[in-house]
Amino acid sequence: MHEMGMCEAIVEAAVRRAGGRRVRGVRVRVGGHAVDPGVVEQGFRMAAAGTVAQDAALDLVVVPLTARCGGCGAESPVADAACLVACPRCGGVDVEIAGHDDVVLESITMDGPVREGA
Repeated sequence: MHEMGMCEAIVEAAVRRAGGRRVRGVRVRVGGHAVDPGVVEQGFRMAAAGTVAQDAALDLVVVPLTARCGGCGAESPVADAACLVACPRCGGVDVEIAGHDDVVLESITMDGPVREGA
């Protein structure tokens, strides 16, 4: 399950950046991956357990790939594997896929600086 590995990497990056401060929320953009938001949320909770990100809110933005058909000119979000090989509108196979296949930790919301002796 690639979602768990992705979630572990997101939590590791957030915790590293937080430098000991409590993480309140993270915003993550996932492009091109077919992910289930519920599975990602659960994976994030599991990966964050026992860390400074344990109770952080996850704002997940999923950006699908786009299939462009050379035959009919239709542009469609890639909803499943069939869209990668055939146009969902006309069935043509002159399909070009566009978009980014990446995971970006866009922002981290955390408490203020850690105070010595506090």
